[in-house]
Amino acid sequence: MSSLSSFLPFKVGSMNPRDRPPDPVSRLRSALETMPSARKYVFTAATRAEILSELYDAFWGPYAYLFLPNSNSSLPLHTTLSEVQLRLNFAGAAEPEPAVPGRGCGAIFKKGESCFRCRDCALDDSCVLCSRCFHATDHTGHNVSFFIAQQSGGCCDCGDVEAWRTPINCPHHPPGADTPTTLTTFASEHAPVLWGKDIPPVQHHPHRVSVPPELRESMNKTVAYALDFIIETLDYSPDDTSVPQNEADLRIQPSADPMSKDHYCVVLWNDEKHSFSEVVDLLVNVTARSREDAQAVADRVDEWGREVIETSIYVPHVLDIAQKVAQIELGVTVRRAYDTFREQIVAVLIEWLLDLTRSRLGSDALILKEVIAEELLTPRRKSHTATGTVPEEVQLIMGEIDDLARIDWLYLYHTKLWKRPRLSLKEIYASILGLTHQHKLSVGAHFANVYPRIIDTYLLVDREAETSIKYFALQIFTVPSAAIHIVRHYDIVSRLLNIIAAFFTDQIKDKRILYPPNMNVEVDVEKDPFKSKRFMPVFSDLRYLCHNEPVQRLIARKHQFIKQFAETCRLFMCINPNKRAATNHVEFETDGWISVFNVTLSLCRVIKVYGEAFQYATPTQLLGAIKTVMHNTMISITLADERLDKTKFGPLDFHLVTFGPASCFLVNFDVLEGWVSFHHSLQWLLAELFKHIDILDDQVVHDQGYTSFRELMLHDVNEKVMLSIIDFPLRVLAMVAQIRTGLWVRNGFAIRGQLLHYRDFMLRELCYDQDLFLLQTALVIVESDHVLMSIMDRFQLMDYFKGAVMHESYEGPQLSSMVEEFMYLLITILNEGGNAGKLNINAAVRREIVHALAVGPCTFTDLIKRVAERLVDDACFERVLQEVANFRPPESTADTGIYELKSEAYDEVNPFFYHYTRNKREEVETVLRNHYKKKGISEPVIIPKPLGITQGPFAELSAVFESEVLLQIMFYAVFNILVLTEVANASPPSGEAILDQSLHLIMLALVERPSVFSHLAVAKGFEGGKNLVDILCVLEHHDSYRPYKPRVAWILDAFSKYIGPEVRLRRRVVNSSQNADADDAKKKAARARQEAIMKQMKAQQASFAINFEDEDDEDDDMDMDEGPTSFGTCIVCQEELNATKPFGALGLVQPSRLIRRQPDGHGGLMSDVLNASYSLDRSPSPASSWTFPPREEDIKDAKLPATNFEVFPSQNTRFGLHGSICSHLMHLECFNVYTVSIRQRHRTQITRNHPESVHRKEFICPLCKSLGNVILPVSNPSPVELNALPFADWTRAAGISILKSKTDPLLDSLLTRNGTGELVFWGAQDPQYVSFFRATDRWEEWDMHKMVDSVMNIARAISQQSRHLRDREEPSPGERGAGLYLPEDLVGFTIATLEITQRGSGTPGSTAADNITDSQTQMIRGLITCLSKLAVVPFRERPDKGRDALRQAIIKRLLPEWSLSTLNPVSSPLLLRDPFTILVETAAVAPEMLRHVLTLTYYACLARTAIGLIYVLNKTRSWPVAQPGPRPYANIFGDLRMFFTSVVRHSPVVEHASEIVFSTYGEARIEKFVYSFTLPFLRRAAILVRAVLPSAFPTPPTSGDESIEYSRLLTMLGIPPLAELPNQDTLQTSLAGWCSHYGHSHAASQVNCGILLENPTIYRIAGLPIVLDSLFGDQDKALTCKRCNTVPLDAAICLVCGTTVCFQSHCCMDTEPGDKGECNMHTRECGGVTGLYFLVKRCTLLYLHAGNGTFAQSPYLDIHGEVDTSMRRGRRQFLHPARWEEVRKTWLSHGIPTLIARKLESTVDSGGWETL
Repeated sequence: MSSLSSFLPFKVGSMNPRDRPPDPVSRLRSALETMPSARKYVFTAATRAEILSELYDAFWGPYAYLFLPNSNSSLPLHTTLSEVQLRLNFAGAAEPEPAVPGRGCGAIFKKGESCFRCRDCALDDSCVLCSRCFHATDHTGHNVSFFIAQQSGGCCDCGDVEAWRTPINCPHHPPGADTPTTLTTFASEHAPVLWGKDIPPVQHHPHRVSVPPELRESMNKTVAYALDFIIETLDYSPDDTSVPQNEADLRIQPSADPMSKDHYCVVLWNDEKHSFSEVVDLLVNVTARSREDAQAVADRVDEWGREVIETSIYVPHVLDIAQKVAQIELGVTVRRAYDTFREQIVAVLIEWLLDLTRSRLGSDALILKEVIAEELLTPRRKSHTATGTVPEEVQLIMGEIDDLARIDWLYLYHTKLWKRPRLSLKEIYASILGLTHQHKLSVGAHFANVYPRIIDTYLLVDREAETSIKYFALQIFTVPSAAIHIVRHYDIVSRLLNIIAAFFTDQIKDKRILYPPNMNVEVDVEKDPFKSKRFMPVFSDLRYLCHNEPVQRLIARKHQFIKQFAETCRLFMCINPNKRAATNHVEFETDGWISVFNVTLSLCRVIKVYGEAFQYATPTQLLGAIKTVMHNTMISITLADERLDKTKFGPLDFHLVTFGPASCFLVNFDVLEGWVSFHHSLQWLLAELFKHIDILDDQVVHDQGYTSFRELMLHDVNEKVMLSIIDFPLRVLAMVAQIRTGLWVRNGFAIRGQLLHYRDFMLRELCYDQDLFLLQTALVIVESDHVLMSIMDRFQLMDYFKGAVMHESYEGPQLSSMVEEFMYLLITILNEGGNAGKLNINAAVRREIVHALAVGPCTFTDLIKRVAERLVDDACFERVLQEVANFRPPESTADTGIYELKSEAYDEVNPFFYHYTRNKREEVETVLRNHYKKKGISEPVIIPKPLGITQGPFAELSAVFESEVLLQIMFYAVFNILVLTEVANASPPSGEAILDQSLHLIMLALVERPSVFSHLAVAKGFEGGKNLVDILCVLEHHDSYRPYKPRVAWILDAFSKYIGPEVRLRRRVVNSSQNADADDAKKKAARARQEAIMKQMKAQQASFAINFEDEDDEDDDMDMDEGPTSFGTCIVCQEELNATKPFGALGLVQPSRLIRRQPDGHGGLMSDVLNASYSLDRSPSPASSWTFPPREEDIKDAKLPATNFEVFPSQNTRFGLHGSICSHLMHLECFNVYTVSIRQRHRTQITRNHPESVHRKEFICPLCKSLGNVILPVSNPSPVELNALPFADWTRAAGISILKSKTDPLLDSLLTRNGTGELVFWGAQDPQYVSFFRATDRWEEWDMHKMVDSVMNIARAISQQSRHLRDREEPSPGERGAGLYLPEDLVGFTIATLEITQRGSGTPGSTAADNITDSQTQMIRGLITCLSKLAVVPFRERPDKGRDALRQAIIKRLLPEWSLSTLNPVSSPLLLRDPFTILVETAAVAPEMLRHVLTLTYYACLARTAIGLIYVLNKTRSWPVAQPGPRPYANIFGDLRMFFTSVVRHSPVVEHASEIVFSTYGEARIEKFVYSFTLPFLRRAAILVRAVLPSAFPTPPTSGDESIEYSRLLTMLGIPPLAELPNQDTLQTSLAGWCSHYGHSHAASQVNCGILLENPTIYRIAGLPIVLDSLFGDQDKALTCKRCNTVPLDAAICLVCGTTVCFQSHCCMDTEPGDKGECNMHTRECGGVTGLYFLVKRCTLLYLHAGNGTFAQSPYLDIHGEVDTSMRRGRRQFLHPARWEEVRKTWLSHGIPTLIARKLESTVDSGGWETL
């Protein structure tokens, strides 16, 4: 204890009880009351620690040992109890709670945690599971969603029996004895238990501990005091953030300060509108803080929700600061320092209470929550603060609300708090909700008690709506038992309806919504309530409540519910009406209609739920509800309540209308002249009620004393009432038809926008469908003829269906279009059986999906846009989708998943489905005809399906087909088209569509009422005595309508079954043989014409071929002459590219750190090498370890969360330059002009973030938009032939040549001073290099000089900035040969990266060299040419351009006798150089020596690999376990042990290490290592020689079983294998010399031996999990930023090295060189100038390059094969193999700069990528 005394705040348990105060709570009270003045109103971290110390001391008294382990008698400073218990695993605090039957999970979601929703299992969308419970339960094949918690407070519903349709059988939370029914019954029948002392503790909990009474008392008292302190402090806090105008206003603010000291604080509040930089700049300017302090304040404001930014006794100063802050609409308050300090204490008290809910007393994790719950559900203490006055607001609340407990006050004062305390309180409430069912009811009861006031503050006051306590309603209102409890006892539905009514009628006073509202006030859609976006959650609360089955049963049973709801709906009747602009265009189009539709959408969803409640109604209850709604509707439309604007809506007027045999009084209204509103909520409610009239079957009707349903309905209302009610929806349908026809075009876009919303898939089912169904209902309630006449009258088509083809208002095509719309409406109401037939949800979903996919295959997103929202949200949607559709998963990177209708489902398609537009209908009809033709039906007739309603009132719907009015409509629909066709000698506008509809309607009649309709059709005559059969017989053989013949024939055949003689009498029989002969004649004539055309084409072809051959002969003759070779055309001027004008290839030289070096002591990476494939030019099998969609076992394997993404240490990389070209060529002159135009664009578009950087000499290829910065020379392969001498003879001849030659001082001066044999003119920073523009004596090939110059400029610039990234010894800056060594760091590096990119790809019969593209070959050749031209410059005065001297320099470097001679200034061992670099040098200056140099460099590579392997393996000796097998390739490598011994025999230390390595690993493993580490050299050599001398190194032929890649490459390159070394004396001599030179050098004794091996495996990027949500399982391990050591709010994973960084986070920003985000900072450390990141929560890829960047689509796809950016749709996502491979290849091929440039070039980007 003594060692801890210095930092422990108190020593509980060590104090003598007699020395302690008699009441610890009194001590706490005294401390908190005096603390503001004692601390001089400055709140610090020490203050927080002191408060916590006092709280814990008072809370547990002498019983600390029950809360802490024996070794800890007190809490360390600044820590909380739950943190210590968790860290020390006190009583199992760090372990999951043991399973207890009946105990729910209740895990509180922290911000950023994953939660899951299963629609198949959950009762509604509010029921979620934590990751642990989800993975413990089986949801195979279910519709699962995945979300990230945006803030803390929600909880897991596992174990709550009311949350699930079926038991989910979680092993962690087994069910108890309660069932949903028993809980609901209890809640419904028992009065509210309001006080905590009346609620019994949790029963049957096995982990209870005995609590001493003194401890229980002190716990209760301390919690009670803390809660009272919070409430009393908040009594004086303001609701909103407003700044006093003057000192007087400031001083009269309510305050708890008994001294009323003039000491004030300025408090800055958080919001989501202002950025960090705005707040920081403001604080710097206003408070004179440093930028670092201002950033710290901004961080605290963001984290906590507010912060004190100034404290002063000088009032004008604080007011001035506050007013300046308020100018940019930041929340700011000025309060007395005393009150502010107390509020800061409140934040600590709430933090402490939250800590208690997470803590335990011994093994009991519930007791502390029970204590808090008991005190929350207890009235506050009566006494008040030292001021002695009770604030006015407190008195008002106490007088308005009864039974106020502490929790009520906290609910009401929630808006006075700030971000962190608000979230903490919600978490506290959530934790006590899960204690017992009674706790849930009590908390819900208190919430309902103050709910109206909560809504007031939410709608009118709260500035942080996202953290409002109002959203706590979701956790109460969605629980069936809690919902029925508060509806029964608190009349919450009625209060909500009153709130809605008062709010939208703007009955608001003093920031309070008036209650009760005046229901006669008009709604004004232009006022603020309609523009507010906060009203939607209020409707949602009402919907949540009414969606619960117990509440629905209550709504159906209690008539007052429907009565009040109808009165509320009446407020929204006919709002925002429209009138046709007939002559002039609407001048000002407002967007107020959008707000109205938003309200309508919310209201309609409640209407839907309210209507569904009447599925539980009795016939009497349903009839009562219908009559109530009809009564309210009539009150509204007859202007009885005077709410509708009488200047727009007049009283209903009827006029007598006669049509055929029928006549009746109809509503007199002209849609073209009157006002029409899309919104008639009462009719929609009525339609919803009518959906349940199936319960009014014949028996019920008879029991009521009526003979029919019609008589029953018309008993209390006459026909005029029903016609009046349906007239308003009918007006809308007529207006819709007129808008679509173009009659409302002068009303502008607003009217079309309303139409689109009305029929949009979100509102369609709630508005448009309801209007159609109401018309259907009218057909069975009133006389169907009168309904049909009403429709015609509203469409103004009465005269048309009497034979008049002219119209006073509709001109030409408009009339036809209106007829088409009318006929479509008619077909819909007579054939649409979804609502009338009361389809079950499965059938409704199936029907919608079938008709959506009948249009054509589509993605899931497109599919759900075609289907009503309610159906998409149903649990069965995806299951039904699998039944009727085939899924085609995406294969390539650009693909998405596609659903296509199964063949057998086409039989269910109705081309006249009522949600089809005309175009869609025609498309579907074509699809169906093609489908049936494929099945062998040549002339398919699509026969409509019967309605199929056999019982209930709607069984009479098909009787409409017996109507003479309908028959007349059918007759004139066909007759008028025939008349107009005869007049115009062509089909009239919409004629074919109308015929389609008419024939479909007739076919419907024959399907539904065949006999009656057949006799009626022939009996009833119209125009000229003709009947329907007459005109159909005319139509059958009409020349203009031949496509309709099969359908007409079907109709006439159907008629013949009932009226055969009448049909035969009228039907014209055409001789089919004559028709056939005529058709045959036409076909023969057409065939003859086709043959003649083909014959003519063949003759022309032959003539062209002869001419072409002549031209070829001429070309051959020309080829004999020497002429310029063409390389195509210039992409700018389109002229030929040949030797007449200089040209080059556009290329990019970029810095790279792609190449990975094998790190020391990394056993896992060595294991990868051991398991690598023997042939890197073949695809590994299988290509990937998973498929898409993933297999179930892949998903199960992914349940374990990822903890590490590291793929390769970023520090073990090699720096170099990568070159590439885009394959497009350009003249140098054109290139100069083009670069000038780029600079001009940069000058004119100053604000744009351009895709290229001028100061980096970048440009964009004008054709393919690739990024470039150099122009490379283009040439054909070198004509040089290889030296044909055998290797030994060539070596001897080379030595003799050197002996004969004289010393060459110039050559010696061109060798670098470090003794490596490198040549200085290939140094990127060689000071002797003279650029083209500075040269006084330019090269003979000036064009070549310019192109080489472009490469040198880029290489020099990069070299100067990257010295710290290179570990090679090189001359100092200023010396000759300084900087990057181009043969190694540019050409060698580029070829190496090309080889790495090709690993794991290839086809049989090819090598790595064959896989290189032509443009890559041309690029290598261009770079080699640059090296060659640089080498010639020093020797340009010599006749041979220095070829012999350079050849000798290479030979001297390679042959040891010359390397070690005193004549040669090459002192560094050859084995310390990369042998491939020497090969590149040879290709540049002496390509004829390539074959022999290949052999030498290969053996040098073998020796280097041997030395490097010994060092690497010696550091990982503990790694191998399994016994090695036999050596498979001894025929290639021979005696490896002897070879290794020979290589290292000159260094005893290395030789000893070699023996250990062989004894540890065995020769088989060593052989595999040698194989793997030397194979890349052979692959790179093959690529190089193929580019330089393609004909000299052909691919060896394959026969039978293909040999391994190593053997094929040795054969291709002509290199003797190591096994033949004993027979190669010359090689042995060279090898011995190299090894001796190395063994005696200083490098052999170094720690890293001077030789670094490259990783020879296929390069991979970070290993992301197959299932995305695995990333969120254990965040603390998987997603922790190493820089700030926290879990980022927005994490980014570097895909190159696997590091997690903060994305666009304020915590990890580098502000020194400008605001650079951590992604850019990490890129510098990892990838150099390019970065590749996966943004976890945004589910997006981020590419970065040199300060620019772009986002790209995620490699993850959901189960439907679609990208879900930012996880908005919430579906589980799975890694797609092809997309993932594409990301890897983009990185490998150095394609990131070009990818970014192309994206930026296609947009006008504003920059800012460096801040990410």
